[in-house]
Amino acid sequence: MGSLGVLTTSVMVCTPLMSQSVEQMVNDMFKAKAQGADVVELRLDCIKNFRPQQELQILLKNKPLPVQIVYRPRWQGGHYEGDERARLEALRLAIEMGADYIDIELKVAFDLMEEHRRTGSSSCKIIVSCCLDKNTSSEDDLSYLVAQMQSTGADIIKLVANATDITETARIFHLLSHCQVPLIAYSTGERGLISQLLGPKFGGVLVYGSIEGNSVPGLPTLNSLRQAYKVEYIDAQTKVYGLISKPVSHSKGPILHNPTFRYVGYNGIYIPMLVDDLKEFFSIYSSPDFAGFSVGIPYKEAVIEFCDEVHPLAQSIGAVNTIIRRPSDGKLVGYNTDCEASITAIEDALKVCSFTNGRASLPSLTGRLFVLVGAGGAGRALAFGAKSRGARVLVFDINFDRAKSLANAVLGEARPFENLVSLQPERGSILANATPIGMHPNTDRIPVAEATLGEYELVFDAVYTPRKTTLLKDAEAAGAITVSGVEMFLRQAVGQFNLFTGGKGIFAF
Repeated sequence: MGSLGVLTTSVMVCTPLMSQSVEQMVNDMFKAKAQGADVVELRLDCIKNFRPQQELQILLKNKPLPVQIVYRPRWQGGHYEGDERARLEALRLAIEMGADYIDIELKVAFDLMEEHRRTGSSSCKIIVSCCLDKNTSSEDDLSYLVAQMQSTGADIIKLVANATDITETARIFHLLSHCQVPLIAYSTGERGLISQLLGPKFGGVLVYGSIEGNSVPGLPTLNSLRQAYKVEYIDAQTKVYGLISKPVSHSKGPILHNPTFRYVGYNGIYIPMLVDDLKEFFSIYSSPDFAGFSVGIPYKEAVIEFCDEVHPLAQSIGAVNTIIRRPSDGKLVGYNTDCEASITAIEDALKVCSFTNGRASLPSLTGRLFVLVGAGGAGRALAFGAKSRGARVLVFDINFDRAKSLANAVLGEARPFENLVSLQPERGSILANATPIGMHPNTDRIPVAEATLGEYELVFDAVYTPRKTTLLKDAEAAGAITVSGVEMFLRQAVGQFNLFTGGKGIFAF
């Protein structure tokens, strides 16, 4: 078990504020403080008709916590289009009025830094920044850029890059680990999110988080940084776990795994990882720091190719939802915790209803028709689980060849997907949806004809966002037992957690 992360105050949590009025920016400063920010970044270029003399005084007089002043010109990705001399004069004025930090662009940094050194009367810290409008292709290019910023004599330097692929953030981690002065560095967008969350591990001095109700693409919320991720405890020894998926924003894994890591005293962090190319991902993130992964849509089958070893159950299913990097040799070992999670959730629901409602049928899958929609990774786990309990498996998938392949593997039957809406199931059948149909944001769809739902004794939906899908609502209204994907998610996550921690913090249902 990893050592518990040491509480540190060296990492600050900052909230960027882009309000269009001074009044709103003051209000947002207080919101940011209440939600856990250590510092706020005031984007003056977002304020309409900004008047430096009057409005800087209001902002700085009413600040409830330290502020960074940013007055970003259009040529560096900001909104300011006025006279450059007036912009720089406003930044000088902010220094005189007592701003805690001033952010200036590399292009103008040398002159302003020389001037600041000559006066030397202010305690204001200078951040020299560079925002790249496109990805720089090599670590050497980025390292040269960082060296240029260092040569200005800045107190802190800041580099913002655009991430077109999650693997590009590895260059950010390299910079953070090797920089000789305090460095703020991250990649923007959803693919760059991990650069924010893992910045403290690699030596970053600041993490950005948005206030509730004012989300910024690629930024976590202040609440998630403080509650789910606990960034103040992340250190160099923190082991990284995450969900490999596309899409990934729906995942509830971070709010489940991270507090549990803390509860059992395990120094780990679980993060969402939007991956486009599995081969490139595993090639780049091959260090022991990246200790394990959950695998989601659409990679549960394809990821087997990148595992050095696969557990026999996962091998027979043909799908992996959990990968562990074995500490002894660094090899990737694949497992499947979906199978037992889904089937036990269904079995337990049948048992509960049998006991509480006095249903005449046995709480067992033996001999039942198990209608499965979706032959991907989750579908394969359900099919093999149902077969292991003696059910007769009928598979539907939009890819008929894939449906036939799965049906053959479990000695079941496959039918064309278009026949699903006209299927008249046997009384007492089980319906299991293992497709994204009904997932947020397209929540109004169901995979079968609503009129047939009353024929099923139980309806299971692997979708867990939203918790109660339209399929489950309709099935409940038709009198069927319903099982939410949340049940499967929680159970498979328990299996994953025990694998992640080596069974040191064992949880079980």
